[in-house]
Amino acid sequence: MGYKVKAPELMPDINVVPMADIMLVMLIIFMVITPMLQKGFSVEMAKTDNPRDMKEADKDDAVVLAVTRDGRFYLGNQQIPLEQVVEQVSEMLEGRLDKTVYVKSDARARYGDVVKIVDEIRAAGVDQIGLLTDQRERKGPLISVPAVAGATSGS
Repeated sequence: MGYKVKAPELMPDINVVPMADIMLVMLIIFMVITPMLQKGFSVEMAKTDNPRDMKEADKDDAVVLAVTRDGRFYLGNQQIPLEQVVEQVSEMLEGRLDKTVYVKSDARARYGDVVKIVDEIRAAGVDQIGLLTDQRERKGPLISVPAVAGATSGS
C-alpha cells in the first residue's frame, strides 16, 4: 500500500501581495524620475498675488531663460554665458511666427542681472518677453473691511 501525496485545496481568494509589491516599486520609480523630467533649470521664482497664466511657457519648444541668484544664466537646462544669449535665442526663434521668450528669475537674483538678460533678449529681436512668477499662497479667507472716512457727529 503506497502513500499518495494530496495537493492542497485551492483557495478562491486573489493573492494581492505580489501586486502590492509591484505597485510600490512603480511608485518609487515614478517619484525618483518625475523631478528629472523638468525641462528647464529650476529656480525659486518670485511670488505674486495676481500672476498671469502663461501656458505657452510649458510647451516643449518654448524658449525659457533662467537667472539664478548667483548671476548665472540658463537656456533650458544648459548654462549659457551672457555674450551668447543673442546668438542662441536668435537661432532658436529663427523661422517662428511667435517670437516670445520667457524669463524665470530667482526671487533673490540681482535686478541688474535680470535687466542684462532682458536687454540681450531684446537685442535678439524678440517681440514679447514673459516674466514667469509663482502664485503667492493666501492664508485664511480674504476679508475686506470697508474704510470709514471722515465720520463726524453734528451738534
